[in-house]
Amino acid sequence: MAAQPIAFDRGAAALWQSLQKLHTRASLLMVTAHPDDEDGGMLTYESRGQGVRATLLTLNRAEGGANVMTSDYFDAMGLLRTEELLAADRYYGTQQFFTRVCDYGFSKTKEESLEKWGHDRVLADVVRVVRMTRPLVITSVFVGGRTDGHGNHQLAGQMAQEAFKAAGDPTIFPDQLKDGLRPWKPLKDYASVPFAPVTDKGIFDYADGKYYPAEFRNYTDGTVIKGKLSAAVEIPEGEYNPLLGLTYAQVSRLGLGQQKSQNGGTGLPPAEEETSSYHRFGSLVSVPEKESSFFDGIDVSLAGIASLAQGGDSAFLTQALSRINSLVEKALSDFSAQHTESVAATLASGLQATNDLLDKVGTSDLTADSKSDVSEELRIKQTQFANALAESLGLSALATLAPEKEPTGPFARFFRNPESFQVTIPGQQFWVKVHVTNPTGIPVQLDSVVLEAPPGQQWKIDPASQSGGTLKGNQSVDVRFSVQAAQGVPSTRPYFTRPDIEQPYYDVQDSTFLSLPTSPYPLSTRLHFSLNGVPFEISQVVQSVKRVTGRGTILEPLIVGPAISVSMAPQAGIVLLNAKSFDLTVTVHSNVKGPATGSVKLDVPPGWTAPREEFSTAKDGEDQSLKFHVTPARIEEKGYTITAVATYDGRDYKEGYHTVGYPGLRPYNLYRPSVYRTTGVDVKVAPGMNV
Repeated sequence: MAAQPIAFDRGAAALWQSLQKLHTRASLLMVTAHPDDEDGGMLTYESRGQGVRATLLTLNRAEGGANVMTSDYFDAMGLLRTEELLAADRYYGTQQFFTRVCDYGFSKTKEESLEKWGHDRVLADVVRVVRMTRPLVITSVFVGGRTDGHGNHQLAGQMAQEAFKAAGDPTIFPDQLKDGLRPWKPLKDYASVPFAPVTDKGIFDYADGKYYPAEFRNYTDGTVIKGKLSAAVEIPEGEYNPLLGLTYAQVSRLGLGQQKSQNGGTGLPPAEEETSSYHRFGSLVSVPEKESSFFDGIDVSLAGIASLAQGGDSAFLTQALSRINSLVEKALSDFSAQHTESVAATLASGLQATNDLLDKVGTSDLTADSKSDVSEELRIKQTQFANALAESLGLSALATLAPEKEPTGPFARFFRNPESFQVTIPGQQFWVKVHVTNPTGIPVQLDSVVLEAPPGQQWKIDPASQSGGTLKGNQSVDVRFSVQAAQGVPSTRPYFTRPDIEQPYYDVQDSTFLSLPTSPYPLSTRLHFSLNGVPFEISQVVQSVKRVTGRGTILEPLIVGPAISVSMAPQAGIVLLNAKSFDLTVTVHSNVKGPATGSVKLDVPPGWTAPREEFSTAKDGEDQSLKFHVTPARIEEKGYTITAVATYDGRDYKEGYHTVGYPGLRPYNLYRPSVYRTTGVDVKVAPGMNV
């Protein structure tokens, strides 16, 4: 989604990390409760240092937490923390998922979390992500016991262990199988050894300030462990990576520093020895008490993919995987930081061999389950090969909104990507430019460039596809598209809502996006390349462009919004039983690209009156505040609702949005109905008192 990768994901460093990922099928899932609970150092070490496909599942979005950066709280805070964690994930090198539950504030017990969230609601979402991502290992920061403190923490630890056992059972949450997911059995489960020591008094629960017996329940097998938890694995987070130029702990701390609402921003810690200890709660493979890694006893080589084939002749699979592994090892051996393109041909051969093997698996006599399991792993390798191939060639692409006519003249190159609008509205016409560069001396064929809108939405894109021809050494090409947003296209907004903050979980509006951090952005470009006849592709979300004094050019994903946003201030209040009138303010925000005129009325309770007001804005992004004088009829001691309705171009608008974020963090919009809720109150004032 970001226009440019962070420094650790560019150039030779990015390619070396991709080669590491190609050389293993190791994968893990970490389960935590809130953003910033994660062991970022471990995730960074595994993902960036060992090539592990790492995933982070965070139960909630910290809606009940503090905020030192903005005035956003509750659901707006949840969106803010979501975007901060996504920014942190870029440093950890992880893919992010969430469940549906909400943070309702500090919880002293696991029982409270279970009561509010519901055991099966949480477990179903965790199992769903396990079945989606299919990790070999599950980990958690929490053990599911008193040492975790916060009740949400305790439940996260318990759910990680229960999902380890449940995800492979087809009788548990069978509706997920109807949605196309398949059972998956992780092989090992770990959790961080608690930092709180076991003392003569037992173990300390900081949530309630009490000591408890030193006992830990193992939810993978139902046993109880007495005394201190042993460390099966030690993760060297303080290890230095010369290509990254920092230790893994330092890289992860840069990620943690993205979560500014909690810490105000952090600095880079000094490099030093640092380890993280993990206790093993479950294993389906034979391993010693002390291990060198999470993956001891598991064949995480590419040849290990063949272990997923049960039934049928799999000899072809072993032979082909050996060939693919040889190509990956050749690329590792031939890697040059100064000439990353030297391994491009080898990677193209590896991608072609993976494509061929996928075809053979599909026509083989392996069982249907085996075909699915093996193909899933090979598709991951397919994507990794394509990424590595693009990185080896240094290919770059930038898709931005563009003016109808590009700047010309001797200084035109200083005015590339001029400032654009930030929000497109239904039916709007605009231009998109895709800039593609091949900086190496190896010719690459740009077979096609396409713009993609969400399925089922009738965007008009002209032309449907463009060819860039052959890109030779250090050659660039620009392709342009004329775009018209679909009429009735939905606004870019969270796919999850709740009626009020009392409900401790979200209702999901579109199950297609369940478990994802946010709804996808509406417009992206996909570029189809080929090298030596082997096709591969890269993609990017279309970016808007703005200029900010001091920060310079800022690229942010293009979003869809309504032509008119309408909001009320305040959103709630009281009205005295003897009130003759009171005032309300309605703010109209225009996303219309030019002047916009319309009207706003208040839908008031029967007998109440408020005059209709006219609005007129001159340009995109302009606000206008309207004052309404409301005259109530007989007021009773009960609740009343007033809705502001804006009319523009024959359509009514009854909601507005608030942009969540702060400078340096990608913004996201939270929508609210344009409603004022009030209650009649009988207020007695003592004689002679002025209120």
